[in-house]
Amino acid sequence: MKKTLTGVILVSMLSLAAWGAPDARMTNEERSKTLTWLEDSRQEFLAAIEGVTEQQWKWKPAPDRWSVGEVAEHIVIAEALLFATVQKAIGSAPNPAWEEQTKGKTERLVAVLAPRLGKAQAPEAIVPKGGMTLAQVKERFEKQRAEMVKFARQTSAPLKQYTIDNPFFGTLNGYQWLIYSPLHTMRHDKQIAEVKATAGYPK
Repeated sequence: MKKTLTGVILVSMLSLAAWGAPDARMTNEERSKTLTWLEDSRQEFLAAIEGVTEQQWKWKPAPDRWSVGEVAEHIVIAEALLFATVQKAIGSAPNPAWEEQTKGKTERLVAVLAPRLGKAQAPEAIVPKGGMTLAQVKERFEKQRAEMVKFARQTSAPLKQYTIDNPFFGTLNGYQWLIYSPLHTMRHDKQIAEVKATAGYPK
């Protein structure tokens, strides 16, 4: 009887501990926001490159600035790397300190990335080489996005407990790496608009 009672108490304590632990999965609201960002940024990007001529695609505002084509190429290369990072994070060991180390980072990403605040030097791995056509960019973008949307809609993985460091924001969890992609694309959609608005842009 004593052993049985002790067992019941132990199970109850473990249940309470689990109940009090933060849920590392996306909430319904987070999933909805993620899917909205993915669709909005998709439409925005496709609209930004729609009808761009070959001359406009390659035109650079200055020797040290990217053309519309280079920005678009950067977007698709970056999206591939960002989604690969989500997959890499999931395959890593859970970070027991994830909540503390990534606290407030989601709000910071939303505040900084999409509005195009601040300047950042792109890592060499995602610097465009200027070798992709509009058709190639569009095809690759759509294929990658379809995979990302499917993952965001279906995953039940505890994304937040898996972390990987980011060169600009420090430690980010899997959910934050997932939303980084559409927010980053929104950021560069604004850059494409800036190129188009620059004096000398081919008409």
